[in-house]
Amino acid sequence: MWCYRRILKISWTDRKTNAQVLEQLGKQCEVLNSIKIRKLEYLGHIMRGEKYELLRNIMQGKIKGRRSVGRRKISWLRNLREWFGCSSIELFRRVTNKIIIARMISNLR
Repeated sequence: MWCYRRILKISWTDRKTNAQVLEQLGKQCEVLNSIKIRKLEYLGHIMRGEKYELLRNIMQGKIKGRRSVGRRKISWLRNLREWFGCSSIELFRRVTNKIIIARMISNLR
């Protein structure tokens, strides 16, 4: 990020966030993009694989138990729902098809 600030000649005393610097350059955070792609690919891998029945049940929330006290943690699946703007059921339907996953990934790149 410091190299982008050098390119734009932004002083260290200027109060600019990293998001503002990326917006000025017309770039997107590449780390976040790669995380989105990898999470989506892994979810598809779990949902299509026969040997991942336990993981599939955990992802779909079919495991019974109690939640801990306090604020809920941001879940792995919730991130995907927010990023792709669809419900869990719709997301599970999409990831079982490799062609649809490929389209979703190409839209991220």
